[in-house]
This record gives sequence, structure tokens and C-alpha cells, in this order.
Amino acid sequence: ILMPDMTLCFLIRHSAHAEVLLGYKKRGFGIGKLAGIGGKVELDETIVAAACRELSEEIGVTAAEADLQPMGSIRFRFPSQPAWDQVVHLFVATRWQGTPQESDEMRPAWYPIDALPFAQMWDDNRYWLPLILAGQVLQAEFTFAADNATVSDVHFATA
Repeated sequence: ILMPDMTLCFLIRHSAHAEVLLGYKKRGFGIGKLAGIGGKVELDETIVAAACRELSEEIGVTAAEADLQPMGSIRFRFPSQPAWDQVVHLFVATRWQGTPQESDEMRPAWYPIDALPFAQMWDDNRYWLPLILAGQVLQAEFTFAADNATVSDVHFATA
């Protein structure tokens, strides 16, 4: 079964300390959770072009494709809800134009990288988000339990 390709991008800024931009999801998949900025890859676009488009649509910033650093991908499996299965391509960026703005889908805010709000995020984030924010490229697969909220199995591919 072919899983849809999705993107997640994390903007990183260094002020007094390192911070990452997360968006509070106001509607759609993952409503009520904090997450990276991203979404579906359309049929006619590359994965990195989709990540740039989602940054523009969801938070109003412009990033050049060359400014998005690919950090690997994660396969998400939801055995109790197979329609949610997806492959998420991860990116980080330290350069972009514009100031993140709230949209009808996302309310962006900055969080210290050393104090990520995991309680408000999908359960899987605690396993991999610190790794990519530290510069580690990864390939992983996460399987969710019957509640579609708790990670039941984690597999990291060895490079």
C-alpha cells in the first residue's frame, strides 16, 4: 500500500538560546496539538517544493528550497486507522523571509529547544524531534496503538 507523502518543517532561530517554531493546529489532522509546519505533497510538486509551499500557506513565511535542510523521513502506521498512514519528510531551516503569522490552520509560536512541550505534541515527537534539532538525519518507523495517540512500536533504521 502506497502511503501519502507529507512534509514537516521546523524553523530554528538563535537568540539568547536556540528556539524552534511550532504551530498549534487549529483544524484538520492533529487538531489541538503542537507540530512542525507542513502538509500534503501535491501530485505535481517535489517534496521540498511542498515544504516551501506549506510554510507560505500556513505561517506566511518564504523559504528557498536551498534553505531547507532534509533531515530524513518517518513512516507512521496507524493499524486502527490505516487511512492515517503516511510518510513524513522532515526539514529544518535557519533562513527564511518574513515573520511567522497565524493562519486559519496554524498558530505559530517559538519554544526553547531544550524545553520542548512534548505533552502538547504527538507522542512520537519525543523520540525523534530532539535528534533532528541536534542535526541528526534519520529514517524511522512509528506504529501507533489502538488509541491512535500512543506509540506502540519504534524502529530506527541504521544508516
